[in-house]
Amino acid sequence: MGLRMEFLGTGTSQGVPVIGCHCAVCTSADARDKRLRSSVWITAGDARILVDAGPDLRQQMLRSGQDRLDGVLLTHEHMDHVAGIDELRAFNFAQRRAMDLFGLPRTLEAVRRMFHYAFADVRYPGVPELNLVPVGKDPFMLGAVRVVPVEVMHEKLSVLGYRIGDLAYITDAKTIAPAARERLRNLDVLVLNALRIDPHRSHLNLAEALDLVEELAPRRAFFTHISHLMGLHADVARLLPAGVQLASDGLVVESDDPPTSHP
Repeated sequence: MGLRMEFLGTGTSQGVPVIGCHCAVCTSADARDKRLRSSVWITAGDARILVDAGPDLRQQMLRSGQDRLDGVLLTHEHMDHVAGIDELRAFNFAQRRAMDLFGLPRTLEAVRRMFHYAFADVRYPGVPELNLVPVGKDPFMLGAVRVVPVEVMHEKLSVLGYRIGDLAYITDAKTIAPAARERLRNLDVLVLNALRIDPHRSHLNLAEALDLVEELAPRRAFFTHISHLMGLHADVARLLPAGVQLASDGLVVESDDPPTSHP
C-alpha cells in the first residue's frame, strides 16, 4: 500500500504568525514560517483520510485541491483540532453521504456538544451530516485501511495518535507510555509534535522530541505543531540531525510502506 501524507498545517493553536506579534518568526518572509493549525491529509491506497479538522480547514482544502474524503481521524477535542468540522458539509454535498468521524468517546461527545445543530431532531438545511464512530486502543478499519490508535498524554488529557502502515502521526503529546511506544517501532515516517525550544507542561519541546526520535529510530522524522517560540525555520533546521526535519505547510511525504512487523 503506497502512502502519501500532505501537511495541511504545522502550527500550534494560535498559528504562525500570531495575531499582534511582531517577532522575527511572525514577520519572517520565509514561507516555511507561515503555519496554519496542525492537520494532515493521508492517501493510503485509494483511501483519502483527514487527521483533525481545525479552524483553517476550508483554506487547507482549497489549497490542497481535495474533492473527496473517506473519513476523519480526530486526535482530541481541543478547538485547534475540531473547530473546522462544519466545513465537512462540502464533502457531504459532493459525496451525498454522511462523513465518518473516528475518535475517543469523550472527543465525539464534545463534537456533539459543539456542533449540536448537526444532531438536532429538527435540522435546518445544509448542516453537516456526521457519523460518529467511537474507537479505543484496538486497531480498527477505515474502509480497507487498518488504523492503529496510539494513546499519548497531553498533560493529563488522553489524546490519540494514529499509525497507518509504517507511517505514524502524533500531536499534542507530552508523555508516551511504554506500551504506546511499542506501536511506534519499525516506522518509515514518524510525525511528532515539537512545540518550542523551552520546556512546556503539556507538549514535547524540541529536545524531548529529538530524544524520542532517537529511541524509536524511525527512518525519517518530521516535527509539527510548532510555535513561533521555536525560532526561525531556517535556523532550527540547521540544528537537526540527519533524517529529522521541521515539517512545513504543504510538505508532501511519501512512503512505499515496506513490509515490517506491524503492531
